[in-house]
Amino acid sequence: MAENQYHEPPDELSAETRTFARMITSLTEEVEAISWYEQRISIEQDDEARAIMENAQQEEFKHFAMDLEFLLRRKAKWRVACKGVLFHDGDIVELGEQAEEAEDEVGD
Repeated sequence: MAENQYHEPPDELSAETRTFARMITSLTEEVEAISWYEQRISIEQDDEARAIMENAQQEEFKHFAMDLEFLLRRKAKWRVACKGVLFHDGDIVELGEQAEEAEDEVGD
């Protein structure tokens, strides 16, 4: 079992916390893959190769969204923060500050 994703002894962590850590690791890996494809796509000269990479990157978007949704369903404060910031027009920092205030009203 890969233990480098933990900052505490894995055998002392609950199953829920270990699952959470695995999903965070998965989310991070999806973000990295999206970035790698973005870089490759930006310099690829062959249209067919670029189209394949774009298709692969779209799969990573889906995986990222699924990982994020899993985590948001389990962390109420994260869900409140994201609902307050994502998909809204306006100043992102201001939306974040408002979302943070809303988080304070939610339990863990």
